[in-house]
Amino acid sequence: MLKEESLLHRVTCRLRTAALCVLGTFGIAGEAQSASGASAAPDPDRGGALLVFAAISLTDAIEEANRAFATRAGFAVRASYGASSLLAKQIEAGAAADVYLAADREWMDYLSARSLIRPGSRRDLLGNELVLIAPRDSTLKLKIAPRFDLRGALGGGHLATGDPDSVPAGMYARAALLKLGAWQAVSDRLVRAENVRAALAYVARGEAPLGIVYQTDALSEKRVRVVDVFPTDTHPPITYPLALTTRARAQAESYVEFLEGDVARQIFVRRGFLALNAPESARTR
Repeated sequence: MLKEESLLHRVTCRLRTAALCVLGTFGIAGEAQSASGASAAPDPDRGGALLVFAAISLTDAIEEANRAFATRAGFAVRASYGASSLLAKQIEAGAAADVYLAADREWMDYLSARSLIRPGSRRDLLGNELVLIAPRDSTLKLKIAPRFDLRGALGGGHLATGDPDSVPAGMYARAALLKLGAWQAVSDRLVRAENVRAALAYVARGEAPLGIVYQTDALSEKRVRVVDVFPTDTHPPITYPLALTTRARAQAESYVEFLEGDVARQIFVRRGFLALNAPESARTR
């Protein structure tokens, strides 16, 4: 069972998410913001740094990439991280993002259908893997296979993952478990986290015995370990599409070019991502 404080944390997070959606209407967006680099380049219409909205699973990689870009370009990039669904809704509400980097194609399609993405700027940048995780000190051994006993492995606990109704990680998790015939057994035992990093935190704190997150998230957290990797044929390809928004400023184009270049590619690959736009030999670590 989840502890009472964990349930309170979940309620607090959902209230926080709702508040952020309201803030997004006024151009203040995301669950976590940061600025990287030198002084921001001036803009006659919108002053300040470039603003990238990125799926929260990209946090560590984008922070490092932004610092590298700022050193080279001489102006700053500010990043706002959250669930792809939340960020897309904020852009729809008028948030002043220059670049959107989602964790699945569906939410990019959502903005494209509403003419909020600059035509011709969209491309698939990165890939990832889906993994089952446990706390570092867990001794559980479990092989992912058709009809595997995931519910039994939970004992009396819960399975932490992103909300499968909106968060890409949770959507991939549901697809995989449906394909494996394990969804029905655990669908009532989910912790429906507001984003994949929140799901990761539940497992890292020992509040959930198992979680389903991206491989890159598992690599970023020393308090968890990977139990097994989901076969790629159990879920749609995990793809991170990138695009300029219709509000993007001119200097955003150079930022996108940087994210597709060798320096950023090495950062992404080192952190466990698959670089989709790279030669085959340079796609993985």
